[in-house]
Amino acid sequence: MRSPERIASPVLEARQIEVRGVVQGVGFRPFVWRLAERHGIRGRVRNASGVVEIHAEGPAGALDAFAAAIAAEAPPLARVDAVTWTPSAAAGLARFVVETSVDGAGERLVSADAATCDACLAELFDPTDRRYRYPFVNCTDCGPRFTIIESLPYDRGRTSMRVFPMCADCRHEYEDPADRRFHAEPVACPACGPRLVIAGADGERDPIGVVAARLLDGGIVALKGLGGFHLACDATDEEAVGRLRERKRRPDKPFAVMVPDVAAVEAWFAPTPVELDALTSWQAPIVLVEARRPLAPTVAPGFRRHGVMLPATPLHHLVLRAVDRPLVMTSGNASDEPICITNDEAIERLGEIADMALLHDRDVVARYDDSVVRVRTGEAAPSVVRRARSFAPSPIDLAADVAPTLGTGALLHGAFCLARGARAFLSQHVGDLDTEESMRAYRQALDRFRGIFRIEPELVAHDLHPDFMTTRFAASLGLPRVAVQHHHAHVAATMAEHGLSGAVVGLAFDGLGLGDDGTVWGGELLVCDAASYRRVGHLRQVVQPGGDAA
Repeated sequence: MRSPERIASPVLEARQIEVRGVVQGVGFRPFVWRLAERHGIRGRVRNASGVVEIHAEGPAGALDAFAAAIAAEAPPLARVDAVTWTPSAAAGLARFVVETSVDGAGERLVSADAATCDACLAELFDPTDRRYRYPFVNCTDCGPRFTIIESLPYDRGRTSMRVFPMCADCRHEYEDPADRRFHAEPVACPACGPRLVIAGADGERDPIGVVAARLLDGGIVALKGLGGFHLACDATDEEAVGRLRERKRRPDKPFAVMVPDVAAVEAWFAPTPVELDALTSWQAPIVLVEARRPLAPTVAPGFRRHGVMLPATPLHHLVLRAVDRPLVMTSGNASDEPICITNDEAIERLGEIADMALLHDRDVVARYDDSVVRVRTGEAAPSVVRRARSFAPSPIDLAADVAPTLGTGALLHGAFCLARGARAFLSQHVGDLDTEESMRAYRQALDRFRGIFRIEPELVAHDLHPDFMTTRFAASLGLPRVAVQHHHAHVAATMAEHGLSGAVVGLAFDGLGLGDDGTVWGGELLVCDAASYRRVGHLRQVVQPGGDAA
C-alpha cells in the first residue's frame, strides 16, 4: 500500500505500539484500522514477526482510548497477551493505513483454523449472494489458517492460496478497510478460487448433489476437508457403517458423527448446555454427548456417548444440508495410517475404502484430524481429549521459562511439544507412532513447527521405554536427552496445562508404561513435582508372559 501522506498541521502526540499474542491471521490489522477510524487516530499498522506493530498519532486522550480498546475489543479469534507502547516522534500523517507485512526475529504465534462464522454461513445459503453455495467462503473471522500457512508472516503469498489470483471483486473486498474481508488472506469466490471435482468426473456441474445422492444410497465417500480427508457414510444405515468398518479395518473403535445444525443435534442427541456451547464454538470440535435417538448400532458399539460435531467448513455444511441426516465423519485413512491430505494420496490409499471421492484444488499444508472434547460432571468447561484442528498450535503458557526443548511423546495417540521460554507449542494429534508411515508424518509436522516457530531444540525429552520409535528418534537427534517415566510425564503435563507448581499428588490411570524398576507400570499414585516423583501406590501387578509381546 501507499505510504501515508503528510499534512502541515502537527498532532499532539505519537506512540509506537506493539501487540503480542495470537494476532496474525485473525483480522487484527483491519480491526486496528477500524479502531483508528473510530478514535480519530492517524498512522499505520503492519504484521512483523509474531507481533502487530502500530504507529499511532493523535490527541493524548484519543491515543489512551485507542490503546485500551486494542485488548478490550480484540477479534474473536485473537488472543492478546500484551499491548505495550513507547513515545514516538509525530510525522504529521494524514490517515491510517495497513502496510505490507515484514519478517524478522521474535516469537511467532499463529491462529488455528476456525469454523464457518454466521455471516459467511448466511452468504453460503443466500441465492442472491455471489458466493451462494460456494464451498470455500471465508472471512477474517473464520476459515483455514494453520492448515494452509507455509511460512510467516501470514500473508496470502505464504499460503497455499497463493496459486489463486484474486478477481477484481475479491481484490476490492481485500483492499477495502470497511469490508469484513479486508486482508482476509484466503478470500476467494467462484470466479477465482478453489473448485470442487469428483474424482474421475471432472466437469460435473453439481458435485455436492452427486455426493449426497451416493451417501443416501448407502455409499462411502471420501471428502477433502481443512486438515485432510474424511470418510463419510449414512450413520443411520447399519449396512453402510459395517462396510466402512470392514474396509477401514476398524472393528470396534467408535466413529464420529456430523449433523447439519443445532436442531439436528437436539433431535438426535441430548447435549447439556456446556456441551452445546462447545459444539457451537468457533473450534467446532467433536463433543462426547448422550444419544437421544438410536443411530446404526455399530457407529459406537458398547459406548453410551457419541462423538458428535457440527460442520466446520462450508463444504461440510453443503453436504450435510443436502443429505439432512447424521453422517459418520471419520478420518480419511485406513487404521494405523496417517490421514490423507493430497488428492493423489487419497485416490491411491482410499480407493479401496471409498466408493467416491470429492476433491478440491487447494492444498492442505498441515495434516490435522478433528479435535475431541468431553464435559465431565460438574465442569463448567470441556476437557480436551484429542488436541488437533482449531486447538493446535495455540500455545500453553508455562509457569517457568525453559530452554529450547523437544518433548517427543510416547507411542499411542502420538504428539510432540516444542517449548521455549514460557511457551509450549503442543502439536496436533498425529496418531499411534508404531509404523514408519506415522513417524514420517510426525517428522514432517515437527519440521514445520521448527520452521514456523523458529525453535531449534537444545534438549530432548522422551519416554523411558527404549524400544518406542519416538525414543529411537530422540536418540538420532544427537542432542542431550532426558528419559521420563511415562506416568510422571502425564502428571507433569497436567500440572503444566493447569499452571500448577510445587508438589502434587497425581493419579495416572492411562495404561501401561515402563517403570524405573524395569517392570511395566499402570495405574500409578505419585507424589511429585515437575522434575521428580515418588511412587506411593499402584494397582496390583500381574505376570505378563512374553513382556511387550503379550
